[in-house]
Amino acid sequence: MLGCATAHNYLERDAPRYEGSLAPSEERAAPESLRVVTFNIEYAKRMQPAIRALREHAALRAADVLLLQEMDAAGVEAVAAALGLNYVYFPSSRHPKTQRDLGNAVLSPWPIEAAWKLPLPHQSRIVHQARAAVVARLRIGDHALRVYSLHLGSPFGASGSQRRAQAEAVLADARTSAEPVVIGGDLNSHGLGRVFVAAGFQWPTENVGGTRGGLSFDHVFARGLPVESAAGVARDVDASDHRPVWTTLPFATSARRP
Repeated sequence: MLGCATAHNYLERDAPRYEGSLAPSEERAAPESLRVVTFNIEYAKRMQPAIRALREHAALRAADVLLLQEMDAAGVEAVAAALGLNYVYFPSSRHPKTQRDLGNAVLSPWPIEAAWKLPLPHQSRIVHQARAAVVARLRIGDHALRVYSLHLGSPFGASGSQRRAQAEAVLADARTSAEPVVIGGDLNSHGLGRVFVAAGFQWPTENVGGTRGGLSFDHVFARGLPVESAAGVARDVDASDHRPVWTTLPFATSARRP
């Protein structure tokens, strides 16, 4: 029965891997600030309105770092082609209901120097679905930036302690970075943000409010960069059960080793 089906998990540490370089290749100086956008596009179902929002919405367009969750390869490639971005995508599983791959992606107009999949502990209840973060090192002008796109276990599929263990796995990997770090995605929790703060990250999106109905699940964290108060939710974008979240981070004159 379909209700008893389990996910097919991709447990390889570097596969399947999808990547492309669709951004213009001319050299540019690093900007004074970075626009970071994170968006859980529900099962990559409504890609055209999502792409339209990412291309045209005043708070979302021209993102330097775009972090996507619940994506398949075709959806990521469509965003990259429409916006002219470089991208890397790793699916972590194939969903037993949709029979489509599911995973996270990092997209940017800046070069992606390296990327890897970071498997997270604890498969979900019932369908036993695995989770993984996607990590990329970007070259922004003369600076390097490590970024993480993550989607932690859902309230139905994982306990609070299991989500915390997944967050700790991301933070353990981030501790190996000598360059500034940006982490963003769907935490399926608001209070879990305090775990990132305790690890030395600033939380610019802490008070943006609901991102999935009244629940504040989607957030961005930064270490090694100053944080401004500019952050928000694009509530008028109706392309998913989540709303995209954005923030700006000072960069060119402040990027430094943490």
